[in-house]
Amino acid sequence: MRRGASQEEAFHEMIALADLGEAAGLDVFWMAEMIANPARSVLGAPLVMAGWLAGRTKRMRFGTAVQLLPLNHPLRIAGEVATLDHLSQGRFDFGIGRSGGPRAYDALGVPYAESQDRFFEALEIILEAWKGKPFSYEGKFYRFTDVGVAPKPFRSPHPPLRMAATTPETFPRVAKMGLPIFVGLRGMSIPELQGHLKVYRAAWREAGHPGDGDARLRIPVYAAPTEQAAMKEPKETITYYFRRQADLTRAPIGRAGTGPAARRVAQAQRLSALTYDDILTTKVAFGTGAGLVDRLGRLKEELGVNGIAAELNPGGLLTPDQELRSLRILLNEVAPAFK
Repeated sequence: MRRGASQEEAFHEMIALADLGEAAGLDVFWMAEMIANPARSVLGAPLVMAGWLAGRTKRMRFGTAVQLLPLNHPLRIAGEVATLDHLSQGRFDFGIGRSGGPRAYDALGVPYAESQDRFFEALEIILEAWKGKPFSYEGKFYRFTDVGVAPKPFRSPHPPLRMAATTPETFPRVAKMGLPIFVGLRGMSIPELQGHLKVYRAAWREAGHPGDGDARLRIPVYAAPTEQAAMKEPKETITYYFRRQADLTRAPIGRAGTGPAARRVAQAQRLSALTYDDILTTKVAFGTGAGLVDRLGRLKEELGVNGIAAELNPGGLLTPDQELRSLRILLNEVAPAFK
């Protein structure tokens, strides 16, 4: 949500981006789930927004990046996502995760220490529900007998799944399950991510899945008509964003389920120490259309990723005109080079 915008304006700005994406050839329009965080986002119900997109668009795909499975009942999510799959005629992609921080868990009274177990239990239930037959389940958090979910998904066996992978232990586990992933450079360096992706692909092949898996890079992207504008205009918003990420990384240190404290401390220190030059060279893709073709091409080659999920205004300080102009340049001057 752009700083200074009303919630009504936030929806109008999101609609403008979606309309431009549909008209100009955007592949996928991704939406987060931000529960009980009105200062950050109005997307407390991304599946509702997805239903609106299903009726407003004809070509563009759309999906969640990501839906927080531990904070939603899996049978309800299975039915809602299958419904979206029908309404969109198979254009919905289901991105899933558990969130790296406990804020939403605290708001809903769910222990963050349970987040990983809840995530995988919910995913198991959703996949079983999509088979379209009554089933029973007895787990740690959910128990039910002879239940069925309608409708079955439009696509067989179900809408495409994609999971956020942010910690070293996640990469091999998700690969063994045969799931595509979102990856990012926010909390790690390019060499670190290269290593994790190598592990992911090895585990993918070892599990007998065809190919080498599928990884999409989530990265802040800003496009401008000149190199000077591309470097100057997003400076305030992106430096604010990384300061905020350092604070968010530091805040839950020591809480159960948030990973080793030493790892979070080191990550927060690295984020706090970033200069703007560091950000430009290691964390983002800013430039003219031609410059971004080169920058994203090099990242694709170094990491072997299958696509880019561009975060257009993660710091929330760009104007709507700057954001729309950036997207136009990306779609008209950058995307064609990767088709």
